[in-house]
Amino acid sequence: MDSALTTIGLPIALGIIMFGLGLDLTVGDFRRVLRNPRAVTIALACQLVLLPLVCFGLVVVFDLPALLGIGMLLLAASPGGTTAALFSHLFRGDVALNISLTALNSVVAVVTLPLITGAAIAWYDRQDDVSMPLVEIVKVFALIIAPVTLGMLVRARRPGFAERMDRPVRAGSAAILAILVIGILVDQRENVSDYVADIGLVAALFCAASLVIGYAVPRALGVSGPQSISSSMEIGVHNSTLAIFVAVEVLDSTEISVPAAVYSIIMFVFAALWGSWVSRRVATDEPVPARVG
Repeated sequence: MDSALTTIGLPIALGIIMFGLGLDLTVGDFRRVLRNPRAVTIALACQLVLLPLVCFGLVVVFDLPALLGIGMLLLAASPGGTTAALFSHLFRGDVALNISLTALNSVVAVVTLPLITGAAIAWYDRQDDVSMPLVEIVKVFALIIAPVTLGMLVRARRPGFAERMDRPVRAGSAAILAILVIGILVDQRENVSDYVADIGLVAALFCAASLVIGYAVPRALGVSGPQSISSSMEIGVHNSTLAIFVAVEVLDSTEISVPAAVYSIIMFVFAALWGSWVSRRVATDEPVPARVG
């Protein structure tokens, strides 16, 4: 990829997206996790345990090349994306739960993302040419936490401004992700057809599994319909920009970022189709918990 896009564009892109998340957060969202531990615990277990296992199974069954396999597991370890709440809103989910989950996931990922990605690198025995320096990982999550904190401060002090900026920031985040995906595909244009053949089906299966598991497991364990929809969107809509950033800036491999780029295209289509289907099957009279401000 073009050096300006990676060294300047990627950090700015991630910063804008995480600032947008902060604009949507209040301290009450974190308190709400403690008051509603059941739905949060089940969703986190799906995200942090089931999803990496499902992804690893797909990687092994389809015998992916090393860098693409590492990229898939990096994607599986990435927290939910900011657009998960948008899909949840569109399909009658509990948006407040999404916001709480995204915030908590982004913090937990400080530990889980390096562990899962490091395990993938070790599985492929690629430690010599792919590494995750601790200093770089700390920088990545500083780049996440700082803009989120700034966004929360802006929301606390200027709530009207935060509300006005919500839609433009979301639109900008989508545009930024689209630019990144195009940049990756252009950079890898000589291998795109091979990559799509290798990763397209795996990414589609993983996306479908993420959405279904995110809904079916909480529902089976007694979580309400709206909260199960929220869990589904949180688990199925990953922060692809973060995965791309880590692949390119930390692991120094555009090829590792390809699964996240391909997944980001698939997930919007699948999330819309799945959300439309599942929302019709959730009773409209189920109460959605009020958000704590």
